[in-house]
Amino acid sequence: MHVKKDDKVIVLTGKDKSKTGLVIKALPKENKVIVSGVNVLKVHKKPRKSGEKGQIIDKTMPIHVSNVRKTK
Repeated sequence: MHVKKDDKVIVLTGKDKSKTGLVIKALPKENKVIVSGVNVLKVHKKPRKSGEKGQIIDKTMPIHVSNVRKTK
């Protein structure tokens, strides 16, 4: 992999094209990286206990390493 943790990268393709961010985590076995502020999904969490409220959580999902490029 050409990027590692704490590298600054720019996204080349997809819905977040031309966004930049830092690599939070590298997943070399899957050839994916997690970039801060990129590929964020809204995940709906159901309440587990009575009286608890459901939540909508922003979750950063991995992006394939071939879709990012290291910046200087």
